[in-house]
Amino acid sequence: MSHPIPENDAGRLNTLRGYQILDTHPEDRFDDLTRLAASICRTPVALISLVDEDRQWFKSKFGLEMCQTPRSEAFCANTIMSPELFMVSDASRDPRFSTNPLVLGPPHIRFYAGAPLTAPNGHHLGALCVIDHVPRRLNQEQLESLRILSRQVMAQVVLGRNLHELKTALTAREDLERDMEKLIRDYQEARDAITTLQGLVPICAGCKKVRNDQGYWGQVEAFINNSTGYHTASHLCPECLQNLQKISEPRTGDTASGKMDARNSA
Repeated sequence: MSHPIPENDAGRLNTLRGYQILDTHPEDRFDDLTRLAASICRTPVALISLVDEDRQWFKSKFGLEMCQTPRSEAFCANTIMSPELFMVSDASRDPRFSTNPLVLGPPHIRFYAGAPLTAPNGHHLGALCVIDHVPRRLNQEQLESLRILSRQVMAQVVLGRNLHELKTALTAREDLERDMEKLIRDYQEARDAITTLQGLVPICAGCKKVRNDQGYWGQVEAFINNSTGYHTASHLCPECLQNLQKISEPRTGDTASGKMDARNSA
Protein backbone atom coordinates (compact mmCIF):
# COMPACT_ATOMS: atom_id res chain seq x y z
CA MET A 1 0.00 0.00 0.00
CA SER A 2 1.41 3.37 -0.99
CA HIS A 3 1.53 6.34 1.35
CA PRO A 4 2.33 10.04 0.83
CA ILE A 5 5.91 11.20 1.38
CA PRO A 6 6.61 14.76 2.59
CA GLU A 7 9.04 16.90 0.67
CA ASN A 8 12.51 16.62 2.27
CA ASP A 9 11.48 13.57 4.24
CA ALA A 10 15.17 12.88 4.87
CA GLY A 11 15.44 16.17 6.78
CA ARG A 12 12.28 15.33 8.70
CA LEU A 13 13.67 11.93 9.68
CA ASN A 14 16.96 13.50 10.80
CA THR A 15 15.00 15.89 13.00
CA LEU A 16 12.94 13.05 14.45
CA ARG A 17 15.97 10.92 15.26
CA GLY A 18 17.75 13.93 16.72
CA TYR A 19 15.23 13.94 19.56
CA GLN A 20 16.28 10.38 20.50
CA ILE A 21 12.73 9.46 21.49
CA LEU A 22 12.06 6.49 19.22
CA ASP A 23 11.77 3.17 21.06
CA THR A 24 12.02 4.79 24.50
CA HIS A 25 10.01 3.59 27.49
CA PRO A 26 6.51 4.87 28.27
CA GLU A 27 6.36 8.08 30.30
CA ASP A 28 3.54 9.48 32.40
CA ARG A 29 3.94 12.98 30.96
CA PHE A 30 2.95 11.64 27.53
CA ASP A 31 0.41 9.10 28.75
CA ASP A 32 -1.46 11.87 30.62
CA LEU A 33 -1.86 13.78 27.36
CA THR A 34 -3.23 10.80 25.42
CA ARG A 35 -5.73 10.04 28.18
CA LEU A 36 -6.78 13.67 28.22
CA ALA A 37 -7.21 13.69 24.43
CA ALA A 38 -9.40 10.57 24.56
CA SER A 39 -11.48 12.09 27.35
CA ILE A 40 -12.04 15.42 25.59
CA CYS A 41 -12.82 13.84 22.22
CA ARG A 42 -14.78 10.95 23.80
CA THR A 43 -12.96 8.29 21.81
CA PRO A 44 -11.87 4.82 22.94
CA VAL A 45 -8.39 5.23 21.45
CA ALA A 46 -5.77 8.01 21.54
CA LEU A 47 -2.17 7.77 20.36
CA ILE A 48 1.05 9.73 20.15
CA SER A 49 2.47 8.47 16.87
CA LEU A 50 5.95 9.17 15.48
CA VAL A 51 6.40 8.41 11.80
CA ASP A 52 9.77 6.78 11.10
CA GLU A 53 11.12 5.71 7.71
CA ASP A 54 9.13 2.46 7.44
CA ARG A 55 6.79 2.51 10.44
CA GLN A 56 4.75 4.59 12.79
CA TRP A 57 5.75 4.00 16.40
CA PHE A 58 3.55 4.87 19.37
CA LYS A 59 5.29 6.76 22.14
CA SER A 60 2.05 6.65 24.09
CA LYS A 61 -1.15 4.72 23.55
CA PHE A 62 -4.55 4.64 25.20
CA GLY A 63 -7.02 1.89 24.31
CA LEU A 64 -4.68 0.07 21.89
CA GLU A 65 -2.29 -2.84 22.46
CA MET A 66 -0.04 -2.67 19.39
CA CYS A 67 3.16 -0.62 19.63
CA GLN A 68 3.64 0.21 15.95
CA THR A 69 2.32 -0.35 12.44
CA PRO A 70 3.86 -0.18 8.97
CA ARG A 71 4.09 3.37 7.67
CA SER A 72 2.23 2.25 4.57
CA GLU A 73 -0.86 1.57 6.75
CA ALA A 74 -0.52 4.62 9.00
CA PHE A 75 -3.25 7.26 8.94
CA CYS A 76 -0.66 9.54 10.57
CA ALA A 77 1.43 9.32 7.38
CA ASN A 78 -1.24 11.60 5.91
CA THR A 79 -1.31 13.87 8.96
CA ILE A 80 2.40 14.78 8.63
CA MET A 81 1.82 16.10 5.11
CA SER A 82 0.29 19.35 6.37
CA PRO A 83 0.32 21.65 9.43
CA GLU A 84 -3.49 21.34 9.55
CA LEU A 85 -5.46 18.80 11.53
CA PHE A 86 -6.33 15.72 9.44
CA MET A 87 -9.72 14.01 9.94
CA VAL A 88 -11.48 11.01 8.38
CA SER A 89 -15.14 10.62 9.37
CA ASP A 90 -15.71 7.10 7.98
CA ALA A 91 -12.64 5.25 6.76
CA SER A 92 -14.71 2.38 5.39
CA ARG A 93 -16.25 4.78 2.86
CA ASP A 94 -13.08 6.74 2.11
CA PRO A 95 -11.34 5.38 -1.02
CA ARG A 96 -7.92 6.26 0.49
CA PHE A 97 -8.47 3.93 3.44
CA SER A 98 -11.31 1.52 2.69
CA THR A 99 -8.87 -1.34 1.92
CA ASN A 100 -6.44 -0.48 4.72
CA PRO A 101 -5.70 -3.52 6.94
CA LEU A 102 -6.34 -1.35 10.01
CA VAL A 103 -9.84 -0.67 8.68
CA LEU A 104 -10.65 -4.19 7.47
CA GLY A 105 -9.16 -5.79 10.59
CA PRO A 106 -8.19 -4.78 14.15
CA PRO A 107 -8.46 -2.15 15.43
CA HIS A 108 -11.27 -1.59 12.85
CA ILE A 109 -10.71 2.12 12.43
CA ARG A 110 -13.71 4.10 11.25
CA PHE A 111 -13.05 7.57 12.63
CA TYR A 112 -9.64 9.22 12.78
CA ALA A 113 -8.52 12.76 13.71
CA GLY A 114 -4.86 13.71 14.04
CA ALA A 115 -3.04 16.94 14.85
CA PRO A 116 0.57 17.03 13.60
CA LEU A 117 3.49 17.20 16.01
CA THR A 118 5.43 20.07 14.49
CA ALA A 119 9.06 20.59 15.51
CA PRO A 120 10.46 24.12 15.93
CA ASN A 121 12.16 23.81 12.53
CA GLY A 122 8.79 23.13 10.84
CA HIS A 123 9.08 19.38 10.25
CA HIS A 124 6.04 17.28 11.19
CA LEU A 125 7.33 14.31 13.18
CA GLY A 126 4.09 12.49 13.87
CA ALA A 127 0.65 13.13 15.33
CA LEU A 128 -1.51 13.19 18.40
CA CYS A 129 -4.54 11.28 17.13
CA VAL A 130 -7.86 9.96 18.37
CA ILE A 131 -9.63 6.93 16.88
CA ASP A 132 -13.14 5.48 17.10
CA HIS A 133 -14.70 2.27 15.84
CA VAL A 134 -17.77 4.05 14.55
CA PRO A 135 -18.11 6.92 12.08
CA ARG A 136 -18.30 10.36 13.68
CA ARG A 137 -16.95 13.92 13.72
CA LEU A 138 -15.44 16.26 16.32
CA ASN A 139 -16.93 19.62 17.22
CA GLN A 140 -14.86 22.80 17.04
CA GLU A 141 -14.03 22.78 20.73
CA GLN A 142 -12.71 19.24 20.51
CA LEU A 143 -10.70 20.03 17.39
CA GLU A 144 -9.10 23.04 19.05
CA SER A 145 -8.36 21.02 22.17
CA LEU A 146 -6.63 18.39 20.04
CA ARG A 147 -4.45 21.08 18.44
CA ILE A 148 -3.53 22.51 21.84
CA LEU A 149 -2.65 19.09 23.21
CA SER A 150 -0.51 18.30 20.16
CA ARG A 151 1.55 21.43 20.89
CA GLN A 152 1.97 20.27 24.47
CA VAL A 153 3.16 16.86 23.25
CA MET A 154 5.77 18.53 21.06
CA ALA A 155 6.82 20.75 23.96
CA GLN A 156 7.45 17.61 26.02
CA VAL A 157 9.49 16.09 23.19
CA VAL A 158 11.67 19.22 23.03
CA LEU A 159 11.95 19.30 26.81
CA GLY A 160 13.14 15.70 26.85
CA ARG A 161 15.88 16.44 24.35
CA ASN A 162 16.96 19.56 26.25
CA LEU A 163 17.15 17.60 29.49
CA HIS A 164 19.22 14.92 27.78
CA GLU A 165 21.61 17.55 26.39
CA LEU A 166 21.83 19.20 29.81
CA LYS A 167 22.69 15.89 31.48
CA THR A 168 25.31 15.26 28.80
CA ALA A 169 26.78 18.72 29.33
CA LEU A 170 26.83 18.24 33.11
CA THR A 171 28.55 14.88 32.71
CA ALA A 172 31.12 16.47 30.40
CA ARG A 173 31.63 19.26 32.92
CA GLU A 174 32.15 16.75 35.74
CA ASP A 175 34.67 14.89 33.58
CA LEU A 176 36.44 18.19 32.84
CA GLU A 177 36.52 19.10 36.53
CA ARG A 178 38.03 15.72 37.35
CA ASP A 179 40.65 16.24 34.64
CA MET A 180 41.40 19.73 36.01
CA GLU A 181 41.77 18.36 39.53
CA LYS A 182 44.18 15.72 38.24
CA LEU A 183 46.19 18.38 36.39
CA ILE A 184 46.36 20.48 39.55
CA ARG A 185 47.53 17.48 41.57
CA ASP A 186 50.12 16.63 38.92
CA TYR A 187 51.30 20.25 38.90
CA GLN A 188 51.60 20.33 42.68
CA GLU A 189 53.52 17.07 42.69
CA ALA A 190 55.84 18.41 39.97
CA ARG A 191 56.31 21.65 41.90
CA ASP A 192 57.08 19.73 45.08
CA ALA A 193 59.58 17.62 43.15
CA ILE A 194 61.27 20.77 41.83
CA THR A 195 61.37 22.23 45.35
CA THR A 196 62.96 19.02 46.57
CA LEU A 197 65.55 19.18 43.80
CA GLN A 198 66.26 22.82 44.64
CA GLY A 199 66.84 21.77 48.25
CA LEU A 200 69.55 19.24 47.36
CA VAL A 201 72.99 20.00 48.83
CA PRO A 202 75.67 20.71 46.15
CA ILE A 203 78.74 18.54 46.89
CA CYS A 204 81.99 18.70 44.95
CA ALA A 205 82.60 15.44 43.16
CA GLY A 206 86.35 15.76 43.74
CA CYS A 207 87.08 17.05 47.24
CA LYS A 208 83.60 16.52 48.64
CA LYS A 209 83.29 20.09 49.90
CA VAL A 210 79.77 21.47 50.26
CA ARG A 211 78.44 24.76 48.82
CA ASN A 212 76.15 26.78 51.05
CA ASP A 213 73.34 29.15 50.04
CA GLN A 214 75.81 32.04 49.76
CA GLY A 215 77.91 30.14 47.26
CA TYR A 216 80.87 29.46 49.58
CA TRP A 217 82.47 26.03 49.65
CA GLY A 218 83.37 24.41 52.96
CA GLN A 219 83.78 21.13 54.74
CA VAL A 220 80.77 18.89 55.24
CA GLU A 221 81.15 19.17 59.03
CA ALA A 222 80.87 22.95 58.96
CA PHE A 223 77.85 22.87 56.62
CA ILE A 224 75.97 20.45 58.88
CA ASN A 225 76.83 22.50 61.96
CA ASN A 226 75.69 25.77 60.38
CA SER A 227 72.55 24.36 58.69
CA THR A 228 71.22 22.08 61.39
CA GLY A 229 72.88 23.02 64.63
CA TYR A 230 74.14 19.47 65.06
CA HIS A 231 77.84 18.96 65.87
CA THR A 232 79.82 16.23 64.18
CA ALA A 233 82.51 13.92 65.55
CA SER A 234 85.21 12.46 63.33
CA HIS A 235 85.17 8.70 62.93
CA LEU A 236 86.39 6.19 60.40
CA CYS A 237 84.07 3.69 58.86
CA PRO A 238 85.30 0.05 58.77
CA GLU A 239 86.22 0.29 55.10
CA CYS A 240 88.27 3.46 55.51
CA LEU A 241 89.95 2.06 58.64
CA GLN A 242 90.95 -1.07 56.74
CA ASN A 243 92.35 1.01 53.86
CA LEU A 244 94.32 3.15 56.29
CA GLN A 245 95.83 0.07 57.91
CA LYS A 246 96.92 -1.26 54.53
CA ILE A 247 98.67 1.99 53.78
CA SER A 248 100.46 1.99 57.17
CA GLU A 249 101.85 -1.55 56.89
CA PRO A 250 105.42 -1.68 55.32
CA ARG A 251 105.75 -3.66 52.14
CA THR A 252 108.20 -6.66 52.01
CA GLY A 253 110.31 -5.23 49.22
CA ASP A 254 110.73 -1.95 51.00
CA THR A 255 112.08 -3.72 54.17
CA ALA A 256 114.73 -5.73 52.28
CA SER A 257 115.90 -2.66 50.40
CA GLY A 258 116.31 -0.81 53.72
CA LYS A 259 118.59 -3.50 55.14
CA MET A 260 120.86 -3.50 52.06
CA ASP A 261 121.21 0.26 52.24
CA ALA A 262 122.25 -0.07 55.91
CA ARG A 263 125.03 -2.59 55.06
CA ASN A 264 126.44 -0.43 52.29
CA SER A 265 126.61 2.47 54.64
CA ALA A 266 128.63 0.45 57.09
